[in-house]
Amino acid sequence: MDTTLAVGPRHSRERAACRFAAACVLPATAASVPALRRLTRHTARRWGLPGDTAEASGLIVTELVTNAVRHSGSPDVTLLLCVARDTLTLRVKDSGRWRPRIAPPADGDRDGAGGTACGGRGLLLVEAYAASCLVRPSEGGTTVTAELLFRPPTLPGRSDPVRPSLD
Repeated sequence: MDTTLAVGPRHSRERAACRFAAACVLPATAASVPALRRLTRHTARRWGLPGDTAEASGLIVTELVTNAVRHSGSPDVTLLLCVARDTLTLRVKDSGRWRPRIAPPADGDRDGAGGTACGGRGLLLVEAYAASCLVRPSEGGTTVTAELLFRPPTLPGRSDPVRPSLD
C-alpha cells in the first residue's frame, strides 16, 4: 500500500513547466552527500537563483540524500532539480526499502535489545526551509519532493523580474 506524507502548506498554484532542469544519479554512499550538495548549490547559483535559495537548497539536499543513503538500502540515489517561475523543486529518489534504525541500548537496558530508534531532525530542517515537502514511499522506492519559493531578482529601474540564464 502506498502512503504519502505531506509537510507544509498545500497550495493550489498551477504547476508550470521547468524552465531549467538538472539530474544526477550517484551511488548511495556517504561520499554522494557532499557531492550532491555542491552540485545543487552550484546549479542554483548558475541559474541565477538568490543566494539564500542556493544555500537552503544545499541543506535540503544534504538531509534528503543522507536519509536515502542511511536508511533505504538503495544502490543509488537520484537528484532532480527544476526551476519553474518562482519555485525550485528538489526531488530525491531511491529504489530501496527503508529499514528501521535500531536504537543503541539505553542506560539501564541490561538485555541490550534497545528498540526502534526515533527519526533524526533532518525532515524537521527540510520542513523549516521548504514551502512544501512530500514523502512518497512505494514498492519501487521512496521519492521525497521539496519546494523552495524564491523571488526572482529585479534590476534597478526595472519592475519585471530578471529571468535566470545559462550564459
